[in-house]
Amino acid sequence: MGNSKSNSEPKKYEFYICGMYCKACVMLTESELIDHPKIVSAKPDLVNNSLEIYGYFEGMTNEEIAQELTTLLKTHGYEVVLEKPEKKVMWSEFSYAFPIAFAFVGFFLLLQKVGIVNLVNASEVNYGTAFVVGIVASLSTCMAIVGGLVLSMSANFAKEGEKVRPQVLFHIGRLVSFFILGGVIAMIGEMFKLGVTGTFVLGIVVGLVMLILGLNLLDIFNFTKKLQPSMPKFISRKAIGFSTVNSTLTPVLLGIATFFLPCGFTQTMQIYALSTGNFMSGALTMLFFALGTLPVLALVSFSSFSIKDSAKSGIFFKSAGLVVIMFAIFNIINSLVAAGYMAPVFNF
Repeated sequence: MGNSKSNSEPKKYEFYICGMYCKACVMLTESELIDHPKIVSAKPDLVNNSLEIYGYFEGMTNEEIAQELTTLLKTHGYEVVLEKPEKKVMWSEFSYAFPIAFAFVGFFLLLQKVGIVNLVNASEVNYGTAFVVGIVASLSTCMAIVGGLVLSMSANFAKEGEKVRPQVLFHIGRLVSFFILGGVIAMIGEMFKLGVTGTFVLGIVVGLVMLILGLNLLDIFNFTKKLQPSMPKFISRKAIGFSTVNSTLTPVLLGIATFFLPCGFTQTMQIYALSTGNFMSGALTMLFFALGTLPVLALVSFSSFSIKDSAKSGIFFKSAGLVVIMFAIFNIINSLVAAGYMAPVFNF
């Protein structure tokens, strides 16, 4: 969006962004920035944490521009700075993260014993596991974009005095759409008749995507950020656009649109739903995943809650990353066992 009062060419500015962890962060920052009346285009880079913008900021210093952009993005936990932030890995946080992660996984292995969840069987991820993955997703940076959309929608409707109805419609639309679209994906998988080989390949893909997500949450390696899959930009941008439109159907449409946003956890469950080849199995998998995300998203709906703003966020993300990595290892190993490539490793 350009500045209609200026006839000159937009000027290029280069900055850095602190706080971006995944492709959802890139989409969210880009969406917020291009809505700024002085900005024509914005290009955040996840790997280098850089920001290139073209806009009209005549008479302002780079420091003032960075402060103005930070004010725009700080509600989502991002900061625009002039110097490239030094990457510091807080290794001390792992002394807390490892015990927390092992205790978490140990607890679910106990639930595995009594048949409540199915953590270590890659060929049959059950609904309890999908629910757990939803909980982790709702607290991860991958869901930052969904939380940002919810807050944006809330602000737009609050101006008109509506606070509760839009939130209820959003969550209903999200749960119903995840159920229906999860079933549709499963039917697509059934049409292609994946068979044993196809199921094995998708099982490995699910494990590898989860492994990449876990490594990104640890925030140690930059190269893994390039590997995370995401929806095509034009789909994600259309979904983001719903948050700024005020109409009766907007909350429902936004809830449906979250199915297509660049959250790696959502895409992992979508890949699994595809492999089920059964409408009800795929539908319930995505529904339970969405139910897992519901408590935190509901909290976001009525507050500015963000785990990223917490002083202990580093410990949380590392703990969540380790848990996701363990999930990934379980799934990869058991996919190989199910395909006969190796002997059973886990006897739970």
